[in-house]
Amino acid sequence: MATAIFFASSTGNSEEIANKISLELNKIEVFDLAGTKIDKINEYDKLILGGSTWGDGELNDDWEDVWGDFSKLDLSNKTIALFGLGDQESYSDEFCSAMGIIYEQIANSGAKIIGFTSSDGYYHDASKAQLNNQFVGLAIDEDNQSDLTDKRIKDWANTIREEIL
Repeated sequence: MATAIFFASSTGNSEEIANKISLELNKIEVFDLAGTKIDKINEYDKLILGGSTWGDGELNDDWEDVWGDFSKLDLSNKTIALFGLGDQESYSDEFCSAMGIIYEQIANSGAKIIGFTSSDGYYHDASKAQLNNQFVGLAIDEDNQSDLTDKRIKDWANTIREEIL
């Protein structure tokens, strides 16, 4: 059962978070969607997918570029965890919404989605990535709460470790 991280990064923050998650989970493979064919996902049974939110709660350009092909992938029987980056202060009404868009795409795919996290400690107004008082994955705010990032990654990795490795 192979595991890999697939991410998209416009400024390098998502790449940094993907690499930190990889280190916490025994250096699993990491792929940047900008330079990886999306069907590479088919080679893995367990996935961590992530990226940042742009504009008015949208996927970044690299996710947008592969979205059509990603939407056609058979994700049934896969275990998937998500991470997302956002800015609670400047984009309080769309914090980490790209993670929510990815979640919506895979929610009815037959995949097992793991890694939900509490929204406690965040101060946003709304997010497509939030269901009740939980995010659909690991929410990171490098702009306003970077001091909490390493602990959030470590805690999250510990909760998904058994199911993702």
